[in-house]
Amino acid sequence: MAALPTMIQDLALILMVAGIVTLIFKKLRQPLVLGYIVAGFLVSPNMPYTTSVVDSANIHLWADIGVMFLLFSLGLDFSFKKILKMGASPVISTCTIIFCMSILGVCVGHSFGWEKMDCIFLGGMLAMSSTTIIYKAFDDLGLRQQQFAGLVMSVLILEDILAIVMMVMLSAIARGQDLEGGQMLEAVVRIGFFLVLWLVVGIFAVPLFLRSVRRLINGEVLLVVSLGLCCAMAVFSTKVGFSSAFGAFIMGSILAETVEAERIERLVEPVKNLFGAVFFVSVGMLVDPRILVDYALPIVVLVLTILIGQAVFGTFSFMLGGESLKSAMRCGFSMSQIGEFSFIIASLGLSLGVISHFLYPVVVAVSVITTFLTPYMIRLATPAYNHLEHHLSERMVRSLNHMSMSHPHTQEQSKWKRLLTQMTINTLIYSILSSATIVLMFTFVLPFMRKLLPGWELHWYANAITGILTVLMISPFLRAMVMKKNHSEEFKGLWKESSRNYFPLLFTILVRILIAVSFIFYICNYLSRFTNALMITIGFVVIILIILSRRIKHRSIALERLFIQNLRSRDIEAQVHGKKRPLYEGRLLDRDIHIADFEVPSNSTWMGSTLKQLNFGQKYGVHVSSILRGGRRINIPDGDCVIFPGDVLQVIGSDAQFTAFREAMEREQWGVDPELEKREMKLRQLIIASDSPFIGKTLIESGIRETYSCMVVGLEEGKESLSAYRPNRKFQVGDIIWVVGERDSLAALLDT
Repeated sequence: MAALPTMIQDLALILMVAGIVTLIFKKLRQPLVLGYIVAGFLVSPNMPYTTSVVDSANIHLWADIGVMFLLFSLGLDFSFKKILKMGASPVISTCTIIFCMSILGVCVGHSFGWEKMDCIFLGGMLAMSSTTIIYKAFDDLGLRQQQFAGLVMSVLILEDILAIVMMVMLSAIARGQDLEGGQMLEAVVRIGFFLVLWLVVGIFAVPLFLRSVRRLINGEVLLVVSLGLCCAMAVFSTKVGFSSAFGAFIMGSILAETVEAERIERLVEPVKNLFGAVFFVSVGMLVDPRILVDYALPIVVLVLTILIGQAVFGTFSFMLGGESLKSAMRCGFSMSQIGEFSFIIASLGLSLGVISHFLYPVVVAVSVITTFLTPYMIRLATPAYNHLEHHLSERMVRSLNHMSMSHPHTQEQSKWKRLLTQMTINTLIYSILSSATIVLMFTFVLPFMRKLLPGWELHWYANAITGILTVLMISPFLRAMVMKKNHSEEFKGLWKESSRNYFPLLFTILVRILIAVSFIFYICNYLSRFTNALMITIGFVVIILIILSRRIKHRSIALERLFIQNLRSRDIEAQVHGKKRPLYEGRLLDRDIHIADFEVPSNSTWMGSTLKQLNFGQKYGVHVSSILRGGRRINIPDGDCVIFPGDVLQVIGSDAQFTAFREAMEREQWGVDPELEKREMKLRQLIIASDSPFIGKTLIESGIRETYSCMVVGLEEGKESLSAYRPNRKFQVGDIIWVVGERDSLAALLDT
């Protein structure tokens, strides 16, 4: 009988030992990560009294896969929209902590006489607090719902993101073996370029692909497709000079914006847990007891460095972010440990061969000690604040709190700042998309065309065809770059405020036109031998034609709308499934009308009756705008719609009307939409013009509900709240009515 491969034997040993040790750690209420590390130490060749792993190379290969899937899962739990909504405060705190702790780590390593790369990587390791360990500590101490815990978790999310960037930076530094500013700047630009490119293209293409095959995908297929996309992006990332982990994280971030994100997260979790366990076991396998004894002093110093450094610099960083002294101290003391990302950075250093072998077990030992001390540091924050407050004057404490709470993030941004920020972001994104398109066309299409049209005589035809195709490909991007935000509220507001704003506003348009012209100039310069004056002239002519072209305008707008829809797919899915309020609810709040959900009881006398028979509008003054039934949402149900038990009715009305409706409901007791993005409800104002076909017709005669599938919410009569629209009232010229419906239905109604 054939012998069992050593890889299977090693896997069996790892999983059995890891299972037993983690059960013990679970019983002791300790983080499972530490259990995996201890299990790795027990099965490592450095432990002579237990059975050891035979082939460490296979284990490290699986560990690399584990890192990739760990970061893929991190990306699935990450949202760039959430980061943007955090504001400047967490960003300031995170950057300050990372900078201070990195410098501190480099200084400590240098004081022990360690190599330059050891010091640099040590600084990166000490800057990364553990999200897993801190979350577990908050949960065990019952602090997870407190405000300061939310601030800490926001900073930890940003730290994880910056850790990805740090890994790329450290890789670039390790390959160059120097810290020249030019290389650092080049590395940052490359990271930013590919990050924006992958996110924009990914958020545009991946949700579109998943939506087109949504009917065909079950759990098994979705798991395979998701892991395939993860591995494909990891491979592509390595091809352009980044790590596979960076690519996996980016793909996770892209999938996080899709409707399927939660399903993917649940499906991938077992795979992540398996390979993640192998990774942390491999971390423990590198722990050598002899190194821990020889480096006992550096371990103690590094532990004190983290505890004191995070307590001091962490507190200072959160105060810079706008927190009071007490809150900042609780946040800073909570982050006094290192964890999983420190191991990943150490693994990166070992794989690149730029750090000493002693550094890995030293960092693991420091992580284990600081993890055990984390709950005590969290508890120590309040007594430390009380002690500090007792020794500081009341005026000093009040000054510190006033300094932190008067952070500028509370001030309203000016119109100029908002406008310039939006223009800069748009120009940057569309420039990256245009650059990437040009590179792809010149790399693949141009050689193909030259091969298809060989010979010197046809060479210019190949260049001309490629150039025209390239310009057509980037024309929507160039038009959006020049024209977007020229009709925004900020632009129009600044134009109306003062004539002194005319020249600066026109200058912003001119700058963007010149940037767009430079792309046309580059294409002409690369493919032709025209004079500079002629190429510049061609550039301006092409940009003018692009701006005037209605077809390109519609294409540009359609692409942008599709991108925004993909970006909002998860929010729309949450709204359609009743997990989130529709956006127009805020518009109704101003008029004492809002939305509430009511679930029909299983023994309600209403079940089996139609909305026409129940007549909620006449009895209670409320309108049923949609019904959530078994995962599907029925928007604008007609009078013949039957009520079933368990239906969730989304009702529009006032507080008094809701009270009457709920009392009546309590008193009178006895599957996935593939086109859910199109089911979003919107609120629009409709002004009855003199040529409107509704003039002289009643609400029923107008066919607004039957023909256009929309509902009239009320009539604007200059009062504080909307007036109910009587069914027998006829529409008159100048009537202002508010209508709820789906986007396409509203568009058809407004075009009448």
